[in-house]
Amino acid sequence: MTESHIALLHPGEMGAAVGRCLAGRGLPVSWVFDGRSAATRARAAAAGLEECLTLEQALDGAGIVLSICPPHGAMELARAVAGRKGFRGLYVDANAIAPSTARDIARLIETAGGHFVDGGIIGPPPTSPGRTRFYVCGRAAPEVAGLFAATDLETIVLDGEVGAASALKMCFAAWNKGATALLAGIRALAQAEGVDSGLLAEWRLSRPELPAQSEVVTTQARKAWRWVAEMDEIAATFEAAGLPGGFHHAAAEIFERLSGFKDGASNPSLDEVTAALLRR
Repeated sequence: MTESHIALLHPGEMGAAVGRCLAGRGLPVSWVFDGRSAATRARAAAAGLEECLTLEQALDGAGIVLSICPPHGAMELARAVAGRKGFRGLYVDANAIAPSTARDIARLIETAGGHFVDGGIIGPPPTSPGRTRFYVCGRAAPEVAGLFAATDLETIVLDGEVGAASALKMCFAAWNKGATALLAGIRALAQAEGVDSGLLAEWRLSRPELPAQSEVVTTQARKAWRWVAEMDEIAATFEAAGLPGGFHHAAAEIFERLSGFKDGASNPSLDEVTAALLRR
């Protein structure tokens, strides 16, 4: 493995696209195959990433670790890296986590002798310019921004302390994904009460954008399992600020009820989504 390479953990759809940005600049990027699916392997290969069998192998000589995983796995992954004797590199957490979780991970990494950058990605996987932003903060944030210069991932350095990038991500996702959960719940309620057609007719008169927005959930249901922990992280962020977090705990339950659509071959219909929400 190349000395001072970047270890990317783990290349899902977002991670693979981020890795492609780095590999496209000629930077060596490794990933860990152990325990991952054939689909992950195919994405990583297409992105030009170097395959490692184990985490130990990927971390050997890695100057930077880039963590992009479902939020429920962020702390476990950080512990695994921090627990590797001798890791003194830069750990970049780009997950959808609460600022308090980011600060906990920062303490874990720094206690182990490493350095930490807090990050938050907003937008789809960066496969073309102008669609995706990567907000970063921390003393080494300019170094991270430099890695992505002239790539499809626009990197923006924030002035705040560690946790600021995660806080921005939480605020954005609180509406972006929270609204998806709310509208899905409203459509399910309207169907349960037999007033769905009447609600749609009223929306077309007063809020013409809402009928289409309320069906976005059908294209996102297969990803809903990833958003359960993200909603709980958002709730924790609200609660830490002295605000009620109950709405996003409820959004987590909405997405949990859709977790059966994970890895589906096609998007479900709205009726299928409603049945899952109402547990019919």
